[in-house]
Amino acid sequence: MYQRTVLIVEDEILIRMLLADTLLDEGYHVIEAANVLEAVAILGQRKIDAVVTDVDMPGGLSGFDLARMISDTRMNVPVVIASGRHRPKADELPGDAVFVAKPYRLDAIATIVADMTSDGERRLAS
Repeated sequence: MYQRTVLIVEDEILIRMLLADTLLDEGYHVIEAANVLEAVAILGQRKIDAVVTDVDMPGGLSGFDLARMISDTRMNVPVVIASGRHRPKADELPGDAVFVAKPYRLDAIATIVADMTSDGERRLAS
């Protein structure tokens, strides 16, 4: 059976670890990146089924930038963007990205990822 892979892009290590543990418990293979440049390198080397990214990160590139890159290159990878500072409107999100406000519930992120990756369908969570 194919194990879906989720890339977590988050500079706060404790948040990244908690989210990784939650998604591992849900049966996903998890890869972690601390910034957008690390994420881009991983996306260029591995098949990724979903990305969960923070907005504000070190290195001059944001989670919005990452989502735009994914959308612009037509990678067809669903993206969940999370932030405690930004509140974009749906039409401001790159591609089909889904926004989640921080603090979020870990099980809510797991549900969104499951919805976005289930049976090859991409659905927005409410």
